[in-house]
Amino acid sequence: MSAGTPADVAPVAAAAVPLADVVRGALVESVHLGHVVVLAPDGSVRLALGDPDVTVWARSSLKPLQAVAMLRAGLDVDGERLALVCASHNGEDGHLDVVRSLLDDAGLTAADLRNTPDWPLDPDAAWQWRADGHGRSPLTQNCSGKHAGMLGTCVGQGWSTDDYLDAAHPLQVAVREVVAELTGVEVAHATVDGCGAPLFSTTLVGLARSFARLSTAAESPQARVAAAMRAHPWHVAGTGRDATAFGSGVPGLVAKDGADGVYAAGMPDGSAVALKVLDGSSRPRAAVLAAALAVAGVDPAVVRPLGATPVLGHGVPVGEVRATFGPWADGR
Repeated sequence: MSAGTPADVAPVAAAAVPLADVVRGALVESVHLGHVVVLAPDGSVRLALGDPDVTVWARSSLKPLQAVAMLRAGLDVDGERLALVCASHNGEDGHLDVVRSLLDDAGLTAADLRNTPDWPLDPDAAWQWRADGHGRSPLTQNCSGKHAGMLGTCVGQGWSTDDYLDAAHPLQVAVREVVAELTGVEVAHATVDGCGAPLFSTTLVGLARSFARLSTAAESPQARVAAAMRAHPWHVAGTGRDATAFGSGVPGLVAKDGADGVYAAGMPDGSAVALKVLDGSSRPRAAVLAAALAVAGVDPAVVRPLGATPVLGHGVPVGEVRATFGPWADGR
């Protein structure tokens, strides 16, 4: 396995196409390139921009799949606690309370977390955390819910906890198997994610396929993950986050953002979306996701305001980030 070589990475750039224009005033100021795939309910490709088979690091969009592996291995959580296991949370008080409860149930504390120490994502939460005299912490890092779930899984199985981030650990072997199963794509590459957990590659269409399977599952760990994310979108992200807005605003949607310009989403009818912004920017993701969901059959009037991304001049909107495809690509 490799973390990537120039030969591996080149096709990601070579096949990318414009996904979103950044419009300021009457001019296109910038353009974001990337890849998008939209799957129909029967699994066929309804729309492909760029290369739907491009191999990507799905980053935190893989968290729901990691959670499935934990549930299969015996982790017994649901509701807001399972949503937090799937989360890239803001580090707000309500998020930290749930992470602590996950650790408490396992007989552990924040000192047992092995994820990378960081500030809360939410600016107000980060300010308060620092004002209270705290430094960067694994607890407030956005992946702490996933790591607390991993630790709880290990305790329940009698697996070691000190090395739970080792790719050869039974938990991570199980995660890898679930990623391959639900995406339908063999894991060709492995590396380390920003939080320290093993990260496994897939293709963009494989990522979309996995969310279709999550969103249509019944009586299974996949169904439990989908139910938790649908019922508790704030716990999946937090205040002011587009993942919270999409999860709250589109009935039945299961959506998860990922670092470096990734998003994946599935609907109860089996339609699904996955996207990768080539430059890794989060700026166009919401607009592109909204357009892709509209192509997938979601009411454009519902998703357009969720994807609205104004371009500001002196603090007021003077333009917008506009997807190059979909029902309002012409700016109407």
